[in-house]
Amino acid sequence: MSAAESPPPSLEARIHGLLPALSPAQGRIAQEVLRDPAAVATSTIGEVAARCGTSLPSVTRFCLALGLSGYAELRLGLAAEGGRTSSSWERGTGSEVGPDDSLDDVLRTLLRADTRALEDTVAALDVAALGQAVEAISDARRIDMYAVGGSAAVAEDLRLRLHRIGRGANSWSDVHNALTSAALLGPGDVALGISHSGETIEVLEPLHRARSQGALAIAISNYPRSPLARAADVVLVTSARDVTFRTGGLAGRHAQMIVLDAIYLGVAQRDYPLASEAFDLTAQAVSPHRRSR
Repeated sequence: MSAAESPPPSLEARIHGLLPALSPAQGRIAQEVLRDPAAVATSTIGEVAARCGTSLPSVTRFCLALGLSGYAELRLGLAAEGGRTSSSWERGTGSEVGPDDSLDDVLRTLLRADTRALEDTVAALDVAALGQAVEAISDARRIDMYAVGGSAAVAEDLRLRLHRIGRGANSWSDVHNALTSAALLGPGDVALGISHSGETIEVLEPLHRARSQGALAIAISNYPRSPLARAADVVLVTSARDVTFRTGGLAGRHAQMIVLDAIYLGVAQRDYPLASEAFDLTAQAVSPHRRSR
């Protein structure tokens, strides 16, 4: 998808992605921007620093961490996004479920969160890095994927999809099996670590091991400065926000899945005739196990 076809990544999504890596002072600034973006858009840098109990240089460093040139660009960005109030940033993205919300409210909150996660992920995804991942996986001698919990289901889905087009891959959720498999990787192989937080040790350890032995390490995480992202050669960042009682929930997995779906389709495109033939053969193999209408 081209930049013209997708919305630019929102400042809100970028701020949430950086939160775990910000200093305490920058974290207070981030929370103030998220709490009342309209007020920040009309405030001077000194006023924001005073409200957050920090210094002017800290505000500037926060802006630079977002990839902005300075505070003026932050104000312009907030204004361009409509000077939205805190309710539109918080409830509009579907982050909170209150004790008195109806099931209809809950469903709408989930829909907003998941839709926003997909839109922000596509808008912010590094297409060049995605291309690197596709090329490496397509040409790899071996492909190992490391993930646990909800991310493990996403990894297994990619494994099965690759299998349908004749590409063998391994998906490991047990750290002992992951480490023993990583010990056998080397140059020409690919190790793919998937973790919403980017802090899961069971994913970090085998990815470190595989990379130290020459395998290309690819990370998929919601946080671009997470330990998993720092441990990888190629980083693909999702942009999902957690909903109350739903940390790393379906919004995060949906964001991971659209990235992995893009990888799968990219690999299939690189050898289209082989992928088409394999897909047709596997479809024929299971067709007798479907009832005819």
